[in-house]
Amino acid sequence: MKHKFEEIRVLDNFYQTSSFYPMPVVLVTTYSESGAVNIGPYSLVFPFGIADKHAMMLISRVDSNTSMNIQRTKKAVLNFIPYNKKILKNTVRLGFPGQTAEEKLDDSIFTLIPVDGEENGVVPPIIGESIQSIVCTWDDNEDIFRYKGREDESHYLLRIDKILIKPNWYKSLVNGDGKFPSLPIDYGYRDNQYFWFAEHKAPYKEPLPKGKGVDIDTVRYQADRLDPEVFWTDEACERIVAIPRVFLKRAMTQIVEQAKEMGYSTITPEVLDIIRDKRNQEKRR
Repeated sequence: MKHKFEEIRVLDNFYQTSSFYPMPVVLVTTYSESGAVNIGPYSLVFPFGIADKHAMMLISRVDSNTSMNIQRTKKAVLNFIPYNKKILKNTVRLGFPGQTAEEKLDDSIFTLIPVDGEENGVVPPIIGESIQSIVCTWDDNEDIFRYKGREDESHYLLRIDKILIKPNWYKSLVNGDGKFPSLPIDYGYRDNQYFWFAEHKAPYKEPLPKGKGVDIDTVRYQADRLDPEVFWTDEACERIVAIPRVFLKRAMTQIVEQAKEMGYSTITPEVLDIIRDKRNQEKRR
């Protein structure tokens, strides 16, 4: 009977009332109408545009402080805090509805730091205790995103202006050393008494499957037809046979475009290493 399932009724806030759904824990900083910084805890924050049009989606009550501030200023900072019980306790306190920004600040243990290069009073400060902070601007163009749902629910498409990361985690991300910060996992407000959090565990790595890509002849066929100005060596072709066939042309086209931008007319394994390393320029600093 280990594969038996029971159907559960789908209720409002289904992600926490009708399922077990892991969510991030984010403190959103915005400017209130009085000029005070408002700190609002959120978990319904998700990547929305992952290529070119980089963006996050924030779901909020339409009458929340955060929501009204974004509608007025269009600016918000998403602060990802570490797993720390003292920090999470204060986070839950700051999420109690009905408080003003000033009342929240009196109750806050967090350090507010202006964003370098940004005008104070326009871009909200970041939370100093955060692992990383994403500075955003609300894109209210309905031709890009339009959602007509409940009148008490708002969806904000937040364009990413910049991502700021603590120096030690910046190094881990750039160098790919396999270290990850301990970010809390939120399972929501359950049983009308508690918010439930889980501690992050260290990730393990699983290699990509072998033998599921294309053969070298297929790669060579595509390479010879992409761009007459760029030549692929056989060794370079062998390096990308693991790419699934449906993605092969697009991936090779992007490689060729990046190679030309960097001044390469021959794609070798060494050039592929440089192109594949998205953090190559930062490593050169």
